[in-house]
Amino acid sequence: MPPIPKRIEEMLTEGLKRFQPILSSAKTRDVNEADTVVIATDVLADVFGYDKYSEITREYAIRGTLCDLAIKLDEQPRLLIEVKAIGLELKDAHVKQAVDYAANKGIEWTVLTNGARWKVYRVTFGKPIDQELIIDLDLLTLNAKTHGHIEMLYPLSRDGLVKSALLEYHTQRQAMSKFSLAALLLCEPMLKTIRRELRRFSPGVSIETEDIKIALMEDVLKREVVEGEKAEEARRRLQRLLRKQLRASQPRSEGEVMENSEEAETSGSEVVTEIATEVVNDRIGE
Repeated sequence: MPPIPKRIEEMLTEGLKRFQPILSSAKTRDVNEADTVVIATDVLADVFGYDKYSEITREYAIRGTLCDLAIKLDEQPRLLIEVKAIGLELKDAHVKQAVDYAANKGIEWTVLTNGARWKVYRVTFGKPIDQELIIDLDLLTLNAKTHGHIEMLYPLSRDGLVKSALLEYHTQRQAMSKFSLAALLLCEPMLKTIRRELRRFSPGVSIETEDIKIALMEDVLKREVVEGEKAEEARRRLQRLLRKQLRASQPRSEGEVMENSEEAETSGSEVVTEIATEVVNDRIGE
């Protein structure tokens, strides 16, 4: 995620401190949805930095219905916001409503909020349409003096949206997901590295990579991280990176050819190390 400019960090910090008592009071008074929309609009303008008059649109029309708010940059809708009353718990039905709005407009990012809690979803346009929760924060529980909390706000800010901070934040979360880590553990170069280290730990013991793979899948990793669509996508993404790294490491002359299998295994572990780093930085679906 790009570093937060000083002026943006100050805006987020001061805005959060200003609106926490406003949100707390509104929650105590249990204000209705219309009043919550007003507060959410002010939060978007005064905390996140959007221009209230040119970039925040009220009651954005979508196929015969209206989404509460939309963020438009260069006249293009970039973010839809569905608002519920501040005292209302955000439920799955509300998520579906927000995602349906985004899907109908072909917009990748949508937000569900009750003014205090802000949940950001990335919409994937497959069959069926799906969504993934990227950010879930409660403005009333954040500490304006904690840099990490301000960092959580940044992807939702105007500066963050322009600089694709939401996408970068999503990419980082995906890279560090349990599915990506499981795929990395089960790839062949990593299995060879584990096998070599186990042989050093237990000299003379016969250990094969397939035995390690089976042990990891059956006894170490949870079934949900090695099976299913998300696990398969993580494996495909890792294989793409592995092939790219292996092509880049191919010897250019006979003198560069590795002389023994031990060197080959060492090179494999180095490739995995490079991949582990690149997985964090590489964009999903490259």
